[in-house]
Amino acid sequence: MGAEPFSAPVFSLDDAVAWREAQRSAGLRVVSTNGVFDLLHAGHVAYLAWARAQGDALLLLLNCDEVVRALKGPGRPIVPFDDRARVVAALRSVDAVAGFAERTPEVALDRLRPDVHVKSAQYRLEDLPERFVVEKHGGRIVLAPHQPGRSTTDLVAAIRS
Repeated sequence: MGAEPFSAPVFSLDDAVAWREAQRSAGLRVVSTNGVFDLLHAGHVAYLAWARAQGDALLLLLNCDEVVRALKGPGRPIVPFDDRARVVAALRSVDAVAGFAERTPEVALDRLRPDVHVKSAQYRLEDLPERFVVEKHGGRIVLAPHQPGRSTTDLVAAIRS
């Protein structure tokens, strides 16, 4: 999928690796994060802005639809991958988007080697399997402030009720 005007590019993983190398060659610190980002809400926007502030460029790794169904259940994602990618790519805080097909992002992170990988503080550092991959390449994991009550699960529940 090509970049739309005023939007970040949406890459294959191979193209994201090339993009990351171009950032590295320019001396920029690349931050990554990952997730579903179904039904974008204020919690997502704040999280992505915080993540972007941890470096010079933010690469958002987006779960593919099949993995979202496995993680969240048969009714998810509500918004398909291509549309989710277009929406997050339009955010000022996001510099690039790439999809990944695994339940957790270790395979993508092993190839991308971000300088910083951001996760929500709702997780514990010692429970993150991607931590070892990021640290193996000299990167670090940082935990973003979690905003309770601002989640897609909460939003979906409110809509359904």
